[in-house]
Amino acid sequence: MENPRIVAIEWGPLEGKRPRMVGSNARLDAHGSNVRVPLVRLTTEDGTSGFGLAHTDEEKAAGLLGRRFNDVFDAKHGTAIPWQSFDYALWDLAGQRRKQPVYIMAAGLTGVKVTEPLRVPCYDTSLYMDDLHAADNVEGAQLIAREAREGYERGHRAFKIKIGRGARHMPLEQGIQRDIAIVHAVRKEIGPDLPIMLDANNGYNLNIIKHILQETAQDNIFWIEEPFHEDAILYEDLREWFEARQLPTLISDGEGSADPHLLEWARIGLIDVIQYDLFSHGFTSWLATASQLDRWGARVAPHHYGTHYGNYVGAHLAGALQNFLYLEWDEATTPGLDAPGYSLQEGLVHVPHTPGFGLTLDDALFSQARDEAGFALRL
Repeated sequence: MENPRIVAIEWGPLEGKRPRMVGSNARLDAHGSNVRVPLVRLTTEDGTSGFGLAHTDEEKAAGLLGRRFNDVFDAKHGTAIPWQSFDYALWDLAGQRRKQPVYIMAAGLTGVKVTEPLRVPCYDTSLYMDDLHAADNVEGAQLIAREAREGYERGHRAFKIKIGRGARHMPLEQGIQRDIAIVHAVRKEIGPDLPIMLDANNGYNLNIIKHILQETAQDNIFWIEEPFHEDAILYEDLREWFEARQLPTLISDGEGSADPHLLEWARIGLIDVIQYDLFSHGFTSWLATASQLDRWGARVAPHHYGTHYGNYVGAHLAGALQNFLYLEWDEATTPGLDAPGYSLQEGLVHVPHTPGFGLTLDDALFSQARDEAGFALRL
């Protein structure tokens, strides 16, 4: 059918697990080992289905039920604004209907030429503050270095380290010294050339960040993420400090409740890398935002964490963005959600040329999640 109605909407949360417990960041307590993946499946009257992560409810879903596909999704623009809650499921459904990967469709929208097979650089995002119980800096640094080695053995070739132990979880000076020791240990473990990113989760101030970056200058930090709460004056100061010392470190920001001036700061060069979240910002919105950033020469590395699903849809977004840097990789296993054809090799995510996002849903497990904790609507 050329323009079928959406005749079934099912929503339910799957539960997954990471390989190990994940500790704190500068602001929050331990993140644990569980991930929650709330999924919605949309089915049209010709029997085609697509699914994707969705934070929604039965009332919103009822408004979508019965609408014709072309009224809620346009291949030239993506998901219509009223239906952004279902953005990922609609992109997957569009890919299933056109028998194309989402990255091909999205690249057609942005005008980016896709190189196939699609390979996307990613980084290991798992190096949280798992060391807070350690007796001293040596023990703590060795622990995080071992975790980096585990990531290397899984295929990672870039690593992001959480810093900010002195912001909340440890006395200030002790936490700062632990941060520095850990960066040195990870660099020694992974060798001199692989990228290391630091993420302070807004836990420090300008002077502390300068001190840490000065003490780790020999470790060649690729970017500093959320060094402090967004402030144009402080960003300008940090930029000048980098230039005076000829440090190539990039400034990245934007994953949380970002300052509304962030894009303007990217335009004038105060921020190098924009990291709006994959899900709060949305796939369709990211395509429009990234096209704007491309014109300014700014780079992008969309954030996602805690869903597992973001690993895969982020890879498709990467294929459509000109200045994409890295995909955040949140290692997990979610029963019921499978990713056939995806693999992580030598720091690159291999993306299959399959319709939609290339993911499959175990019907029995999803139906159980829907019946126990979700809802189903049918026309």
